[in-house]
Amino acid sequence: MLASINPATGETLRTFEELTDAQLEEKLALAEHSFGAYRRTSFAGRARRLTAAAGILESEKDRIGRIMTLEMGKPIAAARAEAVKCAWACRYYAERGERLLADEPVDAGPGRSFIRCQPIGPVLAVMPWNFPFWQVFRFAAPALMAGNVGLLKHASNVPQCALEIEEILRRAGFPAGAFQSLLIGSARVGRVIDDPRVMAATLTGSEPAGAQVASQAGRRIKKTVLELGGSDPFVVMPSTDLGRAVAAAVDARIVNNGQSCIAAKRFIVDARIYPEFERRMAAAMQALKVGDPMDEATQVGPLATLEILEGLDRQVRRTVEMGGRLVTGGKRLARPGNYYAPAMLADVPRDSPASREELFGPVAALFRVDGLEEAIRLANDTEFGLGASAWTNDGAERERFIDELEAGMVFINGMVASDPRLPFGGVKRSGYGRELGAQGIREFVNIKTVRVDVG
Repeated sequence: MLASINPATGETLRTFEELTDAQLEEKLALAEHSFGAYRRTSFAGRARRLTAAAGILESEKDRIGRIMTLEMGKPIAAARAEAVKCAWACRYYAERGERLLADEPVDAGPGRSFIRCQPIGPVLAVMPWNFPFWQVFRFAAPALMAGNVGLLKHASNVPQCALEIEEILRRAGFPAGAFQSLLIGSARVGRVIDDPRVMAATLTGSEPAGAQVASQAGRRIKKTVLELGGSDPFVVMPSTDLGRAVAAAVDARIVNNGQSCIAAKRFIVDARIYPEFERRMAAAMQALKVGDPMDEATQVGPLATLEILEGLDRQVRRTVEMGGRLVTGGKRLARPGNYYAPAMLADVPRDSPASREELFGPVAALFRVDGLEEAIRLANDTEFGLGASAWTNDGAERERFIDELEAGMVFINGMVASDPRLPFGGVKRSGYGRELGAQGIREFVNIKTVRVDVG
């Protein structure tokens, strides 16, 4: 049984029965059958369907946003914006997909040589609840444009989002079986990966989930793309505009109620400006409006599940027990729903949860450093390597950050964000492979070498 529970109230909205083994087999057979025909459709036809999906996402953003907010608690304004961002991804690949996958001629001697990108078949996407539409569409748009078909195993707490995405793509004209949502629990993901009709898998989620999917796929010699956790550094140097950096720091920490793998989590501040940065950021965190995510004025809504809230609270309490200083917030709010007071920790011990683990909620961890060298060392002192943000107006410092920060994405004087035009992904334990951009559409294709000799 899968349950859709409103995190703002604890109310169970709807329940769904998992697919039976027979129903799952029907969907896998349909995916294989659909791919046989869909792979032969034209780029123009795929583009028309993606453009139609974009139109639905934009015109129905209010209704779609409400589904997201009710199931996982993000502020309604952010949910509407997520629907529009999904439309952007659909249009990006509709307009550029054919060019990104065009035959590439290669000068390799006599005759004609070129590289052709072809679809590989059904691809399984194991997706998280935190961006329940965006995470799916940033896989689905390039995969469908490339001629693959998609199978979605969405997070178990957002079944309504999963079914709505399938319905949007059906309404946009994609054929039956081109994109299907599988209402199954995590324990049955391995069964899908093992199926010979499924050619590859992509996962966005936790390290343990990524390791499990990758090992299962590896035993079957199937490609995977993993986008896992992050403990993104946000480095602030004295040459920056402090007011702008503080405002961005707060936004970067509370985005999606703090439940984002690319949310800034470790704020590494030069000692010369640290006291003022801490004072300003604490005041800004205290001023945040926490409340009903359906209220347009709300900045921080509830955490998605009670389990997430309790885990975050344990991490904060353990960090304080180890010597960290709780500057503000850091407790469950006395009201229905999974609400947690936005928190800021200072004097964070280097071996504490706030330093070593990912904090998936509105909790900022501050670190004081003496200069550029220590800032870079501390920023890289993590098992993760997803995104990094550095704030400086010194050209030499900027180049050092670009070259030396160990991350898949480095943003200078801006918060880390995903963009259909730019490849997205990490290094170290944050995963491998890339979504979005030109690189994303080429992850699940057969890059076929062709050589035609003159007869």
